[in-house]
Amino acid sequence: MLAYLFPILFIIYGVLAQPANPPPQKWQTLSGYPPLVIARGGFSGIFPESSQYAYQFAVSPSSLKNVVLFCDLQLTKDSIGICKADLRLDNSTNIASIFPKRGNTYKVNGQPIRGWFSIDFTAEELFNNVTLVQNIYSRPSIFDGVMPISTIDDVQGLKPPQLWLNVQFSTFYEEHKLDALNFIKLASQDIQFNFISSPEIDFLKNVDVSSMKTKPKLIFRFLDAGSVEPASNKTYGDLLEDLVNIKTFASGILVQKEYIWPVDHNGYLAPSTGLVTHAHRVGLEVYASGFANDAPGSYSNNFDPVDEYLQFIDNSKFSVDGVVTDFPSTASEAIACFAHNKNKALSGQPLVITHNGASGIYPGSTDIAYKQAVDDGADIIDCSVQMSKDAILFCLDSADLSGSTTAMPKFMSKSTTIPEIQNNTGIFTFDLTWIEIQSLKPNLVSPYSSLGLVRNPVAKNMGKILTLSEFLSFAKNSSVPGVLINIKNAPYLASKKGLSIVDAVSTALVNASYDKDKTKRVLIQSDDSSVLSAFKKKNTFYEYVLLIPEQVGDAPKPTVDEIKQFANAINVIRSSLMAYDGAFISHYTDVTTEMHKSNISVYVSVLRNEFTTIAYDFFSDPIVEIATFVGGIGVDGLITEYPATARAYLRTPCSNVNAKLSYTILPAEAGGLAGLAAPEALPPAQSPAPPLRPVDVVDPPLPDVANIANPAQAQTPGSEPKESGQLSNAVFNTHLCILIMMLSFFCLRHQ
Repeated sequence: MLAYLFPILFIIYGVLAQPANPPPQKWQTLSGYPPLVIARGGFSGIFPESSQYAYQFAVSPSSLKNVVLFCDLQLTKDSIGICKADLRLDNSTNIASIFPKRGNTYKVNGQPIRGWFSIDFTAEELFNNVTLVQNIYSRPSIFDGVMPISTIDDVQGLKPPQLWLNVQFSTFYEEHKLDALNFIKLASQDIQFNFISSPEIDFLKNVDVSSMKTKPKLIFRFLDAGSVEPASNKTYGDLLEDLVNIKTFASGILVQKEYIWPVDHNGYLAPSTGLVTHAHRVGLEVYASGFANDAPGSYSNNFDPVDEYLQFIDNSKFSVDGVVTDFPSTASEAIACFAHNKNKALSGQPLVITHNGASGIYPGSTDIAYKQAVDDGADIIDCSVQMSKDAILFCLDSADLSGSTTAMPKFMSKSTTIPEIQNNTGIFTFDLTWIEIQSLKPNLVSPYSSLGLVRNPVAKNMGKILTLSEFLSFAKNSSVPGVLINIKNAPYLASKKGLSIVDAVSTALVNASYDKDKTKRVLIQSDDSSVLSAFKKKNTFYEYVLLIPEQVGDAPKPTVDEIKQFANAINVIRSSLMAYDGAFISHYTDVTTEMHKSNISVYVSVLRNEFTTIAYDFFSDPIVEIATFVGGIGVDGLITEYPATARAYLRTPCSNVNAKLSYTILPAEAGGLAGLAAPEALPPAQSPAPPLRPVDVVDPPLPDVANIANPAQAQTPGSEPKESGQLSNAVFNTHLCILIMMLSFFCLRHQ
């Protein structure tokens, strides 16, 4: 199996030179060298933990060249060493269905545990009958039932750069007449162990490294702070206070990452503990465990796994000496590409365009979301323009207020269904006055909250919804290079509400001097070609973007020629550029290539950090997805709710795929990951998306603005709402009429 897999992995991810060690003084590790990437059970974030595929993939060029393979030792009935993280094999194999009557109950650390244990089976029974399965349901299951359990000899056969053996249950095996110490002594004659770890002090003290060809580092592993270490009868929390004593039998410690960066009761990072600094002071290395792209550590990282690694390896106070991870590629890119990187964005890179500002962090289209986006390095901030009943223009993602504000239940009586806009019932902006809308609070929308992925809860209702004028003023006075104005529902507003959103937006841009300002880019976006054509007649200085919200599979030349008449760019959803079969990428489309032939830019939307929205081919890593869109597909703009993530990647030298770097982040190869699975294990192939036709992009002319009496419309569309102390024209005219009537009555009485 391994013989044919290894070349395949090099085809998928390319052959890369690997980084030479940088100057020692660059890092705050104990040695001064870069932190190690330690692959727990191999690349267990994608493949079944400790499987041949997982270990093979971990040593592919997606990881740093000195990656460490981590094996949790379990012993069979006949003293063969296998690699499995859990003492109970039924959690990650099919053993319970193969041997349904051979489950057992044993005491482990004083607690009875029911399961299927390796000590009840010979190696032959396991290897000939039992196969591995993925035990985390959010990860791919297409490799289940394919691979046998791996022995330590199998792992050594890959010739890994370094090998880490963790012995978690030495006392348990000793109670059942199996000797982990003797196994290591015999195995070390042929296998090179670089690290041996255990949470048991007596075990580490009895490891005889003098008889080993290579002298491994002994690492003391801390369990939960409240758990009791059997030899000392002290809790691991108490042992942490005596690192000087631990230094007498170990050269380092392995701790859960929360020992270093605790998470408070609200789910946010608390201040770091100082553990790393203290351990380094007494000469102990510190390795942090528990990293996984699909297990977000805290709200503070905004679902960006690289950002979490950087807390541990690139801060002003310390760096851990290694990270134990299920996704070694992400840890590798954090170390090789992001850490210590002070580069500015390179020229000629794709635009970073926001989707309602930094709406992954703060409620969309609010003042704080836009400020965050500018601070995060966005090139273009966007405003999806909506209109109130009294013709005030403001920024909000949707005309339906019910999701992005607190309109429900306050204005439930105004809910209605408008098929021209959406199928669902909603509370629409043009049915409420601006004063009514100002009484609402914005909502931070978490699109994957049903899966437990909630965005920044403390900011749920923070911020202020901006009028278009306020948005334009903010952008003009900020460092952001440009704005994108998204116009929706123009035909409906004109024909049914008597509102011309095109004229109103055009007036607002002129009033803010954007029509003459050459220092700021102005992008006008709409899904209606007539809106873009109408704007183009008013101003050729602006750039025009056609929004194509439906999935398409191709862009024939006649359609591209039509688009060229009214747009400079298109904004397409991700699935129009990469086709999916389930959560796997099947192929990349030619949409970008066809558009570029006619000098039409391609923007892709909407990018999010949450791992549930990212194909398995990208390893649950938003950075790999971005790298694929930039370096593989060649898009011209990234429309994102997390502009900081996109900007951070574009500032790294690894964003230049043509650079001669020792390590880089390569685009994922479409179909590469699924190609390793048996065809019958794959999800059903999806029908190809239809090509984009001319009729799909050319809309009828905008209807005339209906002459509809609107008692709430008391000012010119597009103008600013009046100060609360000012009388409206309607109020002033009413008072004037009353005054004239009174004077007339007075004159009649005196004639």
